[in-house]
Amino acid sequence: MTLEPKKLDVTDRIVGKIKNNEIQLYLENEQIGMMVIPEGYDLKLEHHFESNNNKIYQHVSMPSEPEPRYTDCDEGGWC
Repeated sequence: MTLEPKKLDVTDRIVGKIKNNEIQLYLENEQIGMMVIPEGYDLKLEHHFESNNNKIYQHVSMPSEPEPRYTDCDEGGWC
């Protein structure tokens, strides 16, 4: 048996993480490359997301205080 070199398309499995003015590219847990983010770049996000200082934030609505029915439960999950 011989091994043949082949190319696998892994494009849809690549994840990018923003860090220090670059986008680090990962396949699973392995960093496979990076892209430099140029000064003054224009990042287009959906309306409920915002970018600031190499961070991406999501705008969400959350209750100001936890509901008592979910805070008075035992370790077994009984409330």
